[in-house]
Amino acid sequence: MTTHVIVLNGGSSAGTSTLARALQETLPRPWLAFGVDTFVAALPPALTDSPDGLVLAPDGTVSVGPAFRTLETAWLHGIAAMARTGAGIILDEVLLSGAAGQARWSRALDGLTVLWVGVHCDPATAAARELARGDRVVGMATTQAALVHQGVDYDLEVNTTSTSPAACAELVASHVAG
Repeated sequence: MTTHVIVLNGGSSAGTSTLARALQETLPRPWLAFGVDTFVAALPPALTDSPDGLVLAPDGTVSVGPAFRTLETAWLHGIAAMARTGAGIILDEVLLSGAAGQARWSRALDGLTVLWVGVHCDPATAAARELARGDRVVGMATTQAALVHQGVDYDLEVNTTSTSPAACAELVASHVAG
């Protein structure tokens, strides 16, 4: 059975985006990569820093409102539609609501073969990466390191703390069918 979608779930600065790019280089056919950061960047400015949309608190916590969820539903189903037309999709996700986030994706991806990958990173390492990046609210990496994995069922888990993106990509690729 052909894998249609690879979901990489990890906290901020865990290495999901880097792993997605490494997978694109490793997998034998072309795959499109989309991330939650792409979705957030596409939000109307009025919904950033708005209780109706998305709020990134100074301590690194994230909250979302009803307008965010409405647009997120459209995003999920749009990504699923691309996979249904035959495009291989790599999702770079941060499932802040853990199992509930996985359930939202599972409903949208119903009927597709999905490989669920947990991307772990030591919180101190992720926090150091976060500081080096300079484009994240300090504290997101530490806050999200365990939170995003709560209640999520994975087919495979990788740890980017000391394993290279290429090695993680090879491991994930070995579980991709078709």
